[in-house]
Amino acid sequence: MKLTEKKRKDIIEAAIEEFRENGFLGAKTTQIAKRAGVSSRTLYNHFETKEALFDAITEIMIARNSAMAPVPYDPDRPLDEQLIEALERYVSVITEPEAIGLNRMVISEFLRDLDRSRAFFAESLAHDYPIKRLIEEAMQAGALRKADPEFATSQLLALVKNFFFWPEFLLGEKQKTDGIMRDCVAMFLSHYRA
Repeated sequence: MKLTEKKRKDIIEAAIEEFRENGFLGAKTTQIAKRAGVSSRTLYNHFETKEALFDAITEIMIARNSAMAPVPYDPDRPLDEQLIEALERYVSVITEPEAIGLNRMVISEFLRDLDRSRAFFAESLAHDYPIKRLIEEAMQAGALRKADPEFATSQLLALVKNFFFWPEFLLGEKQKTDGIMRDCVAMFLSHYRA
């Protein structure tokens, strides 16, 4: 890693901590530079404003959430097993401690700044959830009834996040979830199975 890349990474990590502790409004670029071990001038060479730094962090968050490779449909395997496997991988990505921390920091700012929130959600809509491909291909193969795959994916993910993401995000602890993923998939399939 080049020195400039390392400095940029250090600045982002320091900013995440500063934003998490003090919120966007309370965060100070001088403190971010100090935490990162760089001068304020170096910070501004990488990020012109505190807003640009926050935007870079939200881009990282979007990239992390869509880092899982799209999941293709396999007609030779039970669809419920494929959905469960894909959802378990997805949940493991979005509930990593660093991902939870990023989400807390970013979402708290979105509650304060509706324009920033709208821009983020418009940007995140441009990125497909990895499970969408599985659902879309299952619809094309006739394993699921024809519907809007994006809408169906959103429904399934909302159901799953209710049990696997939000309790950890809001309470800081994993809930007992034995059998819940299978129930979520069964509920989804009861509505969408062809």
